Amino acid sequence: MSQNTKVWLITGASSGFGRAIAEAAVAAGDTVIGTARRTDALADLVAEHPDRVEALALDITDGERTDAVAADVLARYGRVDVLVNNAGRTQVGAFEETTDAELRDLFELHVFGPARLTRALLPHMRERRGGAIVNMSSVGGQLSFAGFSAYSATKAALEQLSEGLADEVAPYGIKVLVVEPGAFRTNLFGKGAAYLSEPNQAYDETAGATRRMVQSGDGTQPGDPVKAAAAILLALDAEKTPLRLPLGADGVDAIVGHLDAVRAEIAEWEEVARGTGFDED
Repeated sequence: MSQNTKVWLITGASSGFGRAIAEAAVAAGDTVIGTARRTDALADLVAEHPDRVEALALDITDGERTDAVAADVLARYGRVDVLVNNAGRTQVGAFEETTDAELRDLFELHVFGPARLTRALLPHMRERRGGAIVNMSSVGGQLSFAGFSAYSATKAALEQLSEGLADEVAPYGIKVLVVEPGAFRTNLFGKGAAYLSEPNQAYDETAGATRRMVQSGDGTQPGDPVKAAAAILLALDAEKTPLRLPLGADGVDAIVGHLDAVRAEIAEWEEVARGTGFDED
């Protein structure tokens, strides 16, 4: 393993964005440690590149296993240049439909698991004064709508953790990249992949419409994960890596439209908002 190549640790590497990023990193000549709950899905990539691809079993919600994987990788490879927190799933349910257990499980998967893995690797990145952390978010990290309240809440939390982290580690030469894809042709909407809360008829026209969209949308999403992976590598290699990278025309349009709506609402209520300070004597 050359010091001129990167060592990548990618969670959820068995399919979708994780698999596409792993393949792009290998094509660039780098070394990839891909984690997944079921590593057999990575067997073909390992067989094709046995000297540069390794598959490790990891459920990111298992804290002790997460610590063990981080320690093992650092002991054997000496460093992790790029961490990609990608493992995740779709959750669809109205706010009232979503149980405490469902909400907590989703935060464990999308927030607490990635946070623990990131903390395990940060001391070594700081010591080497370099590295990159890629947190896979979603357009849902910046906006939400019926049926995605829980999912978007976890992605928004991940984004704000990332923004603060980026400010903290910039002096050490560490990059933080938040990726915000729109609808991409991954397996997130696949049969059995999307988690659906128990429906309440009261929300059939709102969250129910989102549930039906997800159930019928697999295989029709406009985004190409291979092109997404190429864009992520391009952003990481840039002299000035962006903090946020929306992906897909639909993703860009959704976020820009949301930001315009937020700005318009602030402008409408600006006088009231600014008038809440103490009156000067």
